[in-house]
Amino acid sequence: MEDKNNISVGLDIGTTKIVAMVGTKNEFNKLEILGTGKSESLGVHRGVVNNITQTIQSIQSAINDANSSSGYDINEVVVGIAGQHIRSLQHSDYITRTNPQDVINENDIEKLIQQVYKLVMLPGEEIIHVLPQEYKVDGQSEIKEPIGMYGGRLEANFHVVVGQVSSIKNIGRCIKSAGLKMGDITLEPLASADAVLSNEEKEAGVALIDIGGGTTDLAIFKDDIIRHTAVIPFGGNVITEDIKEGCSIIEKQAELLKIKFGSAWPGENKDTEIVSIPGLIGREPKEISLKTLSKIINARVVEIIEQVFLEIKNYGHSDQKNKLIAGIVLTGGGSQLKHLKQLVEYVTGMDTRIGYPGEHLAGDSNKNTGPIFSTAVGLLMNAIDNKESNLKLNNEDSADQNKDDNKESSKNLVEKNSKTIFEKWVDKFKEFLDNA
Repeated sequence: MEDKNNISVGLDIGTTKIVAMVGTKNEFNKLEILGTGKSESLGVHRGVVNNITQTIQSIQSAINDANSSSGYDINEVVVGIAGQHIRSLQHSDYITRTNPQDVINENDIEKLIQQVYKLVMLPGEEIIHVLPQEYKVDGQSEIKEPIGMYGGRLEANFHVVVGQVSSIKNIGRCIKSAGLKMGDITLEPLASADAVLSNEEKEAGVALIDIGGGTTDLAIFKDDIIRHTAVIPFGGNVITEDIKEGCSIIEKQAELLKIKFGSAWPGENKDTEIVSIPGLIGREPKEISLKTLSKIINARVVEIIEQVFLEIKNYGHSDQKNKLIAGIVLTGGGSQLKHLKQLVEYVTGMDTRIGYPGEHLAGDSNKNTGPIFSTAVGLLMNAIDNKESNLKLNNEDSADQNKDDNKESSKNLVEKNSKTIFEKWVDKFKEFLDNA
């Protein structure tokens, strides 16, 4: 049995499925998946909870699954958030340091980040992430890592991700009612990016497109820095809806048709290729031409890709310095549609590959993780990192206490205070969820 302290859980609350993934880091710093639980998601529409009771049941079912497959009792999870209410903005902020003779440390950066969290948002919105892009120290720009430098004024550009308070509260409520504790909340495209992208791709410039059931998430990286995020409220479900309407069949059959015979490229099916679908009780079977099927799929997929491409253009892809050299990486359940890669290359003119969350996984964990599990793997990685940084903080605190008391200088006090600012914020956020 694994050491309980090192085990973490990621929970992906999707529109079509809910996945709970239990894992830990092995001695080679790779991610080892100990168990996975999966249930049909009822009560989530386009990434947003719209039926609390059903969502709670689906979460409990996935957690019970994961409990039995990992043999570990789950009580805390890191959750993903997506949905059409997510928006992102760019913001710059600075702090003036009291003592420029000291080098810049983590507490200064923490103080700067906390300052951004105080930004006034539109009513009903809340900041989910504050992601530093690059720093300036005393006017010297394009600094990636200011820790250890001297300087009086520390500035940074931030990518700020904002979401609706009510949606965040609803997720918190579902998790609490399912008998779990919420460790943290992460934007789903960021989680998928952690799981699927290599450092070289993030450096060269890449757009990650995660096509889920209810939403398509986008995250753009360049020079190893997150540059743009967006959530588009269309996904695989809309394609299924279109097939259902276009062929007058029930949803279950439409979904099966899409998975088994669907293709995003209509040119490749001959007119003579026909699938026969059993009719409803007492009715004749229906014959559907594969060419018609792929035309229906193609029309909707092109629409989704064009919306994503518009976001990529908004980021400024056409500028030479913003070029995404690594092109596009497709992941999520929708990325498994036949010939999607070719269609994306055709519409955007960018290199494309399908992303599997394999790079960070230990050898034997790779077997059961396709693109469908990208977000869950990313959330699990996030959960493990959170746990590690918390343990590190606790160890540092205890080390500080063991130090000689009379060496408790004012510098230590400043460090402690800034930690408590962060802790206060975490407590405030947890209290806010408890009241939800």
